[in-house]
Amino acid sequence: MLSHPELVTLAAELRTEIIETCSKNGGHLAPSLGVVELTLALHRIFDTAKDRIIWDVGHQAYAHKLITGRKDSFHTLRTLDGISGFPKRAESEHDHFDVGHSSTSISAATGMAVARDLLKGTNKVIAVIGDGSMTGGIAYEGLNHAGHLNKDLVVILNDNEMSIAENVGALSNFLSRTITNEFVHKIKKDLESFLEGLDSVGHSVLKVAKRAEESLKGLFTPGMLFEAFGFEYIGPIDGHDVELLTETFEKVKRFDDAVLIHVVTKKGKGYPPAEKNPSLFHGVGPFDIATGKVIKGKGGAASYTGIFGDVIRKIASEDERLVAITAAMPDGTGLSPFAKEFPERFFDVGIAEQHGVTFAAGIAAKGLRPVFAVYSSFLQRAYDQIFHDVCLQNLPVTFAIDRAGVVGSDGPTHHGVFDLSFLRHLPNMVVMAPKDENELQHMLFTSVNYEGPSAVRYPRGNGLGVPLDQQLRTLPIGKSELLRSGTDGLILAVGTMVSPCFAVAEALAKEGMNLAVVNARFIKPLDSELIIDLIRTTNGPVFTAEENAIQGGFGSSILELIEESGFSGIRVIRIGYPDRFIEQGEQAELKSRYGLDEAGLEATIKKALKL
Repeated sequence: MLSHPELVTLAAELRTEIIETCSKNGGHLAPSLGVVELTLALHRIFDTAKDRIIWDVGHQAYAHKLITGRKDSFHTLRTLDGISGFPKRAESEHDHFDVGHSSTSISAATGMAVARDLLKGTNKVIAVIGDGSMTGGIAYEGLNHAGHLNKDLVVILNDNEMSIAENVGALSNFLSRTITNEFVHKIKKDLESFLEGLDSVGHSVLKVAKRAEESLKGLFTPGMLFEAFGFEYIGPIDGHDVELLTETFEKVKRFDDAVLIHVVTKKGKGYPPAEKNPSLFHGVGPFDIATGKVIKGKGGAASYTGIFGDVIRKIASEDERLVAITAAMPDGTGLSPFAKEFPERFFDVGIAEQHGVTFAAGIAAKGLRPVFAVYSSFLQRAYDQIFHDVCLQNLPVTFAIDRAGVVGSDGPTHHGVFDLSFLRHLPNMVVMAPKDENELQHMLFTSVNYEGPSAVRYPRGNGLGVPLDQQLRTLPIGKSELLRSGTDGLILAVGTMVSPCFAVAEALAKEGMNLAVVNARFIKPLDSELIIDLIRTTNGPVFTAEENAIQGGFGSSILELIEESGFSGIRVIRIGYPDRFIEQGEQAELKSRYGLDEAGLEATIKKALKL
């Protein structure tokens, strides 16, 4: 086992490697820097090939990756065909649960503890959950069930936000050292068993003893909350004291019931820019190590997220009914300026998308117009609420769905390639996707003023740089836009696929192939009249293009329309993402790999037209 000075040296080396790699590739820097000592202590005491450590959320796991055989490949972190930025079972025997979203670790760990006992195993199960993840309802569902079962389970609450004064910390360390003493733990359990075996006097004594213990712990710690869930509470303790962590884990390892260890860490520990601005460095792009300044891209047009933020404030300034909601992503969704300008009409519900949707439904039921800004892959958590609480009641909730399509290096847990498929089949739901940022602002205006549920989905990244109309207007629901006439084939495109499809059609026209191009605008309802008329008057095949899974998406809706209209012999080529989880990689790399860039579209169309 490494000595304390050697552990300090190793911690510094791990931080250096993490900082250098993230400066080139981007990544979740601040969370991983904050858990280096915690990671070392866990690996010092537990056999992570046998014992199950579940990281929640997975962006705390960089140090874990480095010391479990992935140091030589760590430079490929979050790159195409490189190692994942999150735990991945297929990547290492030390990764026991794939995770990229939050709040799932306690539930998964409880399941693993139950499975272990059913299989007569002896391994330990440890869930490491960040305090941000504790805002998710499933974390408390997991705590409630785990405490009820009282299995041999360790939950480590990585509190990387709360600051505890030295005197409180010293007392907490004293309490933790006392509570984790094996002898004290054993005596306490034996005494409880003895008193429970007596008559009512024994039970009365036990109640008084428990009340005294809870009063002391409740005065200085949040232990009463977790003990109410049935957990033995330990902490808070210094998450950067590797010796104290090691001592605590070593003693807790011998316990056989549910334990929660409250560990206090500093986000961004060891890199001053990340310590000063942990929010920026939570998930950061490439940056200059010396200055901490993020390396800007090539510039260009404003981002779709930025346009959304500007437009929603513009609408709100004229419509007092508008209320904006986000789930722990005010910066990421572009709502921070709105929050400053209209604080009384802005609500951050935490990592609680289910609550966010039903909360919006309650607001809409009283006549206001809530706009729920959310990443596409995060909205998946709230499908049941969209169905029951919004669509079933036909309430005017606007879903502003950011990061639709592939999003880049975060990979399959974050790509937004399923929202068209899981939204369009819900009755009463209107689904739109803009071809550019100007159309986005009109769709948002249309959605806020629509008398029912509606969704506007838009991608991560910059717009096309088109001029923005100063006057917002309502788009006719279900009406598409014919961009180009043609008789040799028909391209029906939606959202981000409209521009490259139009460019390909223009290029093919120079080769003598005349294709019609439609900006569908609406995935639901479809512009059936125009589409059917174009199918009748076009001689060639019908191409559909979407940045979504082709199963159940826009292309599927066109197949349904053709079948319902009684057409026969119509050849339809659907272009989208295949029936698989799309790997990590830059947006351009992934679009190229799956044929959704101009070169891929042209190749697909030429092959179908036998050019």
